Amino acid sequence: MEQVPFHNISEITFKPKFIDRYSNLTDWEAFRQCSLSFLKRSIRVNTLKITIKELKQRLEKNWKLEQIPWCKDGFWIEHAKKERRDIGNLIEHSLGYFYIQEAASMIPPIILEAKPNEIVLDIAASPGSKTTQIAQYMENNGILIANDYTIDRMKPLSINLQRCGVSNAIITLMEGQWFKRSGIGFDKILVDAPCSGTGTIRKSLKTISIWNPDMVKRLSITQKQLIETGFNLLKENGTMVYSTCSLEPEENEAVVDFLINKYENAKLEEIRLDIKRSNAILEFDGRKYNDEVKRCLRIWPQDNDTEGFFVAKIRKD
Repeated sequence: MEQVPFHNISEITFKPKFIDRYSNLTDWEAFRQCSLSFLKRSIRVNTLKITIKELKQRLEKNWKLEQIPWCKDGFWIEHAKKERRDIGNLIEHSLGYFYIQEAASMIPPIILEAKPNEIVLDIAASPGSKTTQIAQYMENNGILIANDYTIDRMKPLSINLQRCGVSNAIITLMEGQWFKRSGIGFDKILVDAPCSGTGTIRKSLKTISIWNPDMVKRLSITQKQLIETGFNLLKENGTMVYSTCSLEPEENEAVVDFLINKYENAKLEEIRLDIKRSNAILEFDGRKYNDEVKRCLRIWPQDNDTEGFFVAKIRKD
């Protein structure tokens, strides 16, 4: 599928500071064009309820499915006659047979590698796309704590867990930092942190207007608190995945740099995935980051015609 621009692309303007920053980080024109093109729709088969083969048989009469290389359960989807885009209205979606999820968003749970009978925490879980994916890989065995910090975010989380047939999850409502009082040690933790969302412009154009450097700095403080909290909750030899849909170095490489410099037993692991990737940012705004940060996965929208994403895999020695 070729990139299709928004109809009013000429009317969309970026702030000068944003252009300056991203011109220094990537190929600005490629980033701009991709960010202002429609995002391919994608789904993840929910194998808690149906097999990949069975769902394909149900959908392929009217829909074209293209395998996402890095996710065996994931497919880009397009109507055979290009008459519809409303895949959320399909009965298979209502039944929880698939989850509508952006292709790059499927990466963090794949990297986390949660397994049956483990104790797993998704520290910022709503609306539940990655939580349901983790439960799927756990085969509904073990304990999965799905946490978020506002009551408004509980509704979509609980609805999606129920729709997808997740039965091993406990939903909690608290600030992530409170978990240190629980005394629970986790085998795996996902910190999919609240972020500025600059990788999701093609899905949410308002990101362009609300972006500002001060907001990024404030978010970075919260992200550092969350990644440190998550790391301290890990069992020895446990794994934490830190991810954002931001492309800001301050929210990504700088946060990981903070953790591995503070904790000698925080070790970054290589991320091996069948995906086109870009180099991690090792220096930004006059600050050099730990060379180990190069092990992180940085994906620009133009790399794979997806959202932009950042993922780091951290082991606790």
